[in-house]
Amino acid sequence: MLQLVAQRTIMKKTGVLLIQLGTPDSPSVKDVRSYLSEFLNDPRVIDLPYLLRKILVNGIIVPFRAPKSAKIYKELWQLGNGASPLLTHTLGLQSLLQKNFEGEEVTIEIAMRYKNPSLDSVLEKMRKANYDRIVILPLFPQYASASTGSAIEKAMDIIRQWWVIPDIKIVSQFYDNAGYIDSIVEQTKQFDLSSYDHILFSYHGLPERQVDKVYEDTDLCADQPCETELNAYNKFCYKATCYATTRLIAAKMGLQEKDYTVCFQSRLDKKWLTPFSDKVVEEWGQKGAKKLLVFSPAFVADCLETLIEIGEEYQEIFEEHGGEKVQLVPSSNTHPAFVAGMTALIRAQL
Repeated sequence: MLQLVAQRTIMKKTGVLLIQLGTPDSPSVKDVRSYLSEFLNDPRVIDLPYLLRKILVNGIIVPFRAPKSAKIYKELWQLGNGASPLLTHTLGLQSLLQKNFEGEEVTIEIAMRYKNPSLDSVLEKMRKANYDRIVILPLFPQYASASTGSAIEKAMDIIRQWWVIPDIKIVSQFYDNAGYIDSIVEQTKQFDLSSYDHILFSYHGLPERQVDKVYEDTDLCADQPCETELNAYNKFCYKATCYATTRLIAAKMGLQEKDYTVCFQSRLDKKWLTPFSDKVVEEWGQKGAKKLLVFSPAFVADCLETLIEIGEEYQEIFEEHGGEKVQLVPSSNTHPAFVAGMTALIRAQL
């Protein structure tokens, strides 16, 4: 009888929605401006009062940043053979996951939080498919309000307007998913670890005030043991889960704490999570290091922040301060271990 119930549960018609951050439709200034405007006007990304955010984003950041960013995106498109690497890798992941559910009532869809394929269009397609349940899986391993929180909020804002709402399951984070961790470790096997002077685990940065909001009004992230411990209190703190991911990878690789540094990239001002990745790269160059190996585990698909910021900009910084090579470890992308990990994560929701 229990087996029959289990079989009926598995046969439920299920739609799985993978959500990535987003990418411009093209590297043109117009499309980059549109992407930046949608992205930076999100109150979970820039959590300032409405009027101040509008003035800052629409009056200062986007007009000045769009032309410069468009040049960088053109370079990124060249690295991606004429397409967005983030979109290409995400489409590849979708295809491989769908194969793993061949013959089952499970359909894998992808959407971008910002731009296309949009959450509005993809969820409308899923509404018409009349699923028994929908699994929402933002592709951000470590929870952050500016990424995971925003994606879930947008999806639920759309779904709550439906007349018929099916069962909804949400995966908030997967910082410790075995396949995700294994895929990162496996990507290092193409490099001789002994030839590098130091290893960096570079995660996307966040304003300190955003991680502070995870805790009670009287506590701050700095008051918690986020660098050394993950507990019931800090389990949704982005900084704590970044360090937790690092410890899992380091353990698999046999690294000691002295072998690596956890740092944070893409900051906008000094009140962001520290240490800053670019400063760490600079410091190791000044110390006489010649080769650095850099992971960026917050990104499951290679994108501007990995291929350009780490792969090229940090390389220039390192050379300016006496270093020779900054080696980026590829993201999980479509690595078989990552595909297996996401397959298991989805099955666990079924």
